[in-house]
Amino acid sequence: MHIDVGDPTRISIHHLFFSLSSDGHSQSLFSNTNPLYITILTLFQYLHHFFNHKQKKSNCSRFSLSMGNPNDTHTKLVPGAAGFLLQDVPHFTDYLDHLPSYPNPLQNNPAYSVVEQYFVDEDDTVTEEIVVHKESARGVHFRRAGPRQKVYFKSDDVNACIVTCGGLCPGLNTVIREIVCGLYHMYGVRKVLGIDGGYRGFYAKNTITLTPKFVDDIHKRGGTILGTSRGGHDSVKIVDRIQDHGINQVYIIGGDGTHKGAAVIFEEIRRRGLKVAVAGIPKTIDNDIPVIDKSFGFDTVVEEAQRAIKAAHVESESIGNGIGLVKLMGRYCGFIAMYATLASRDVDCCLIPESPFYLEGKGGLYEYIGKRLKQNGHMVIVIAEGAGQELLSESLQSVDQQDASGNKLLQDVGLWISHKIKILHT
Repeated sequence: MHIDVGDPTRISIHHLFFSLSSDGHSQSLFSNTNPLYITILTLFQYLHHFFNHKQKKSNCSRFSLSMGNPNDTHTKLVPGAAGFLLQDVPHFTDYLDHLPSYPNPLQNNPAYSVVEQYFVDEDDTVTEEIVVHKESARGVHFRRAGPRQKVYFKSDDVNACIVTCGGLCPGLNTVIREIVCGLYHMYGVRKVLGIDGGYRGFYAKNTITLTPKFVDDIHKRGGTILGTSRGGHDSVKIVDRIQDHGINQVYIIGGDGTHKGAAVIFEEIRRRGLKVAVAGIPKTIDNDIPVIDKSFGFDTVVEEAQRAIKAAHVESESIGNGIGLVKLMGRYCGFIAMYATLASRDVDCCLIPESPFYLEGKGGLYEYIGKRLKQNGHMVIVIAEGAGQELLSESLQSVDQQDASGNKLLQDVGLWISHKIKILHT
């Protein structure tokens, strides 16, 4: 049986369970290796940051990290005895000088002003490495997000828009709701537009006026009320529409491809010298961004995956030498597969992209399957969609195709593993 959980709300069974003889092979593979580090801030940290006062210009000299873009102007050397590298966030004050600043509206809100040290100090940073040796360098720091005492927008002047791009993720409507309500109740913003249908929606004339009343119960619905799409990115046309609508704050909810597009949009805004803030809210169900506490949707997909794993376990133990194979999301990281495995306690083998595995020989998948079947008479395998792709490339004709967002299309490792095991034990 192969259960494909490509969407936590859509679980389909592609194959019936199949019975194996008692010999076969593998190992349970877990890894806690670091995924790709992305300098990105959580939802309300973004909300605060793009309202808030930019740190005063200092005598920091700018230079590029060898691992980054050689033209990167957002990596700064902060000198002194406690010197460190500051991986800063782009800001429109980088190219617009002498902008006036205003008191943060939160200062007049009793719900926030009573909280001691609610506002973030201009010089606060967050370290990339939590544990360091006494003599080691300070390393890379990130700008600490949060509300400053001064902002660059008056509430009445703000004209914001929100757009959702890429695939669906549990919690999208909750994020939209919190942006709208946060802008309205915390900052006094009254003009918020929803862009219908992803980046392509900027080209159309379909916009949705978003108010707290309109979004009041959208968190109870699935999907995104704004609609979504992949691709459709033309930064010139998008910025044209931003100017036409008089928008000065753009909130973009999406994944890797979406944020690459957001960076291009900001560069076009910079080129035109516009006072427009672009805030990217990370939408990754994989929970693969270490600098935030947790990405929205991750808990939901882990919980939903339990249903598929439970079904696989029930059916596998009902027949002799039954194997349940459950494929979960995880293109480049195995957090969903790993957390679902640990939560279930019914899984015998977890295969993730961070830990390469092999099929034959000592310590291979076939060997491990044989051992587990001999011991228990059944087993459950959980595999992340990105695991074992190098094995598929060797045995299948590799096709380097991409979706509309620029993501590489992966081979179906679940079907492939299922087929290989069937052949071995037929």
